[in-house]
Amino acid sequence: MRTDRTERPDSRYSWLVALVGAVAMVFTFGTPLSYGIFRAPFSDAFGISSLALSGVFAIMLFTFFIGSGLVGVFGARFSARAVLLVCTIATCLLAPSLYLTSSVAGLTVVFAVLGLALGTVFVLLASIIPRWFESRRGAATGLIFVGNGLGLSVLPPIWQFAFTEVGVRRGFLLIMLMTAFAFLLAGLVCRRPRWAEQSTATVGELLEWLSRLSGTRTFQILFVGIALSFAWYQLLAAYAVDLFAYRGLTAAGASLAFGLIGGVSIISRIGGGYLADVMGSRRAFLASLVCAAAGIALLFVPGVPALAVAIFLIGLGLGGSATLYIPLLMSVYPPEKDTAIVGVFNIAIGVTALAMPPLGTASVAYTDGYLVAILLTLVATVAGFWAVTVGTAGR
Repeated sequence: MRTDRTERPDSRYSWLVALVGAVAMVFTFGTPLSYGIFRAPFSDAFGISSLALSGVFAIMLFTFFIGSGLVGVFGARFSARAVLLVCTIATCLLAPSLYLTSSVAGLTVVFAVLGLALGTVFVLLASIIPRWFESRRGAATGLIFVGNGLGLSVLPPIWQFAFTEVGVRRGFLLIMLMTAFAFLLAGLVCRRPRWAEQSTATVGELLEWLSRLSGTRTFQILFVGIALSFAWYQLLAAYAVDLFAYRGLTAAGASLAFGLIGGVSIISRIGGGYLADVMGSRRAFLASLVCAAAGIALLFVPGVPALAVAIFLIGLGLGGSATLYIPLLMSVYPPEKDTAIVGVFNIAIGVTALAMPPLGTASVAYTDGYLVAILLTLVATVAGFWAVTVGTAGR
């Protein structure tokens, strides 16, 4: 491996890359998953119905997960720095866009492009930063996913505060400029390391590779396994706050309890990374799913003490699984296909992100209770554990 004194795996510069990437990660998931905060202020500001806005935000989620996944697959042969800077420019240009459009069609374009930019930054950073590490890859991946977890915790209240204090248009402008600045730093620092091989495959070669890959049993099972490893949380998020209130918490307490899942997950993102360095990413990932399953099973038990333990275990499972799936995939597939692989599996996560929330909501509405919803969540977790175990057997 040919490196210079400043650029080598696990060096100080490697940790700088991870730190800058963690800051940029704050602005990736946090904004798309704040769409619930957007609905009422945007409806008031633009005179658009909540139903129409739901369609706009659904398109943002589609481009965030599936669109960026396709960019990851077919854009793997381009310079990561160049793609990050393009996303920076796109984000910066979107910042004043709400001063220029107020129609459903215009907002659809704005949020479709925004979702694509945010998702592409996530795919690139999640695939490139681990390549800067060898012995500390798990810990570094945990660090960048702490940024991801912080975004889920801090950006929704930041968006709410901005809309309340300065209005929708100005608030959007300010936060988008902050996002663009974080992406600019990432574009300048978080390039692919010189020793890491990069795919030079053409579109035709990539399509052929995808065809071969999708025809293998390992990929098919692992694709389903990774999707289900995130589906359980997407199901839970659809009914958790209402369930906690049903169990006796106040509305504010139920929201706080759900937020604690994210808080615990931030801790387990770092801890899970270190655990992966010690016991391997596969075992650590599966252990995270076991924690999640145990926590979900405790949701069947009434009472606040059981609920507290469930929240803690679910948070551990969420943080570990959200962090460790990247090192897990990198141990299964060739490293030169890093961005393409993350992009492919981002599509799997995107499919469940679109399908699971309506399923969770419908299961509560049609059964007039939470037992079926909890059971579906537990089944998704156990099925994900089985599929990942089988798909990574021998690794």
